[in-house]
Amino acid sequence: MDQEVFFQKFVTFATSVHEVTYELTKDIKPNDITPVQYSILEYIAVSQPVTLSQISDCKHISMPNTSRELKKLTEKNLCEKFDVAEDRRKQLIRLSEVGQAMMNEAFHRIGGRFLDRIKDASAEELEEIQRALDVLQSKVFYGDK
Repeated sequence: MDQEVFFQKFVTFATSVHEVTYELTKDIKPNDITPVQYSILEYIAVSQPVTLSQISDCKHISMPNTSRELKKLTEKNLCEKFDVAEDRRKQLIRLSEVGQAMMNEAFHRIGGRFLDRIKDASAEELEEIQRALDVLQSKVFYGDK
């Protein structure tokens, strides 16, 4: 296998993931939050509970900016911080009930768009897509979400 060709296929795939993500999520975010805040909420929803540094690292936002955005989200009652029982110095962040409801609605709408996008796939193709996603998740993205 030509590793350069293989890598270029991955680069093309990664670019396509970003393009499709944009298409699936455009016009999903509520008007009263910024795109950065929505991105943070989306990350928290999928990975919660998380630390400030995890958000900062994953979203490529400085710690001070992450902290400021989380403060705004907390003031809007969309997320909340809580202490870790074993280590009072450590705080974790999760969605509030309001934030969880908002993200559930967003994911429901995104899910509808996704299902519409794959509506013409056969049962066999859907199984193949699921297997491919499982392999990518375990071998490339290293997560069991």
